[in-house]
Amino acid sequence: MIKFGRILKSLSGFYYIKDERDGLVYQTRARGNFRQKGTKPIVGDFAEFSAEENSEGYVLALKARENMLVRPPIANIDQAVVVISAIEPNFSLNLLDRFLVLLTNKGIDPLIYLSKLDLVPDLAVYEKTRDEYEKIGYKFFMNDWQKILPEFSSKVTVFMGQTGVGKSTLLNKIAPEMLLATQEISDKLGRGRHTTRHVELFEVHDGLIADTPGFSSLDYEIDNQPDLNAAFPEILRESFGCKFRECTHTHEPKCQVKPAVESGEILQSRYDNYLLFLAEIQGKRETYKKVVKK
Repeated sequence: MIKFGRILKSLSGFYYIKDERDGLVYQTRARGNFRQKGTKPIVGDFAEFSAEENSEGYVLALKARENMLVRPPIANIDQAVVVISAIEPNFSLNLLDRFLVLLTNKGIDPLIYLSKLDLVPDLAVYEKTRDEYEKIGYKFFMNDWQKILPEFSSKVTVFMGQTGVGKSTLLNKIAPEMLLATQEISDKLGRGRHTTRHVELFEVHDGLIADTPGFSSLDYEIDNQPDLNAAFPEILRESFGCKFRECTHTHEPKCQVKPAVESGEILQSRYDNYLLFLAEIQGKRETYKKVVKK
């Protein structure tokens, strides 16, 4: 019998798929032709699969992905909670903007969650940052985990954040059953929870939630200026008024972005990070050219 559904879990070569019609979860394996094509199913994929009575099912075909993350591999994500701390590690606008650029480029809606505010004496600077980022269009939550709960309904959500920002603490409040289930599997495998090959979507708060490992650094996949420009919503809006279609907002005449920075319409810190990311992209290109010449 041929069925269709979303892959909720990947573990030790098995894929657990929830059928769209009967709501049951089926254990399957991937056929060898996926290896021949140089691809394989991942959690979040919509898959056509066989489900014969009293026998193991097989993943037959995958629907085209809307987007995906590599660490861990998850596809078709609606939104991501970017957990960033006020202290230990210290709040970083550069790191926050790196996450936002990565997600915007992939078509994933970011939700910003600022943690550890109980460890700082004055919230004024963080409240100012919240107001500024909300003006850009981002949803920004400050240490009140209950306010974020309605955002999960009917969405596939991942959690992202630098190691030590309190992501696990937040998840334990939002979905304690999720962390317990993950830890149980890790204990059975005798490995740390983020070194296993276990990836899973959990049905929580009327949506699906996945955890992702903490990051000590973050590489985004943007390799050109137009995509970087589009990953800053406020810069993109102003860039439509630039004289040149692919204005880099660095030296070109009649650029509309630089005046917006000077007037405060675009945050200086956001523009500075845009320039930094642009320099990194150009630097990678130059390094690549040198390697090719050799």
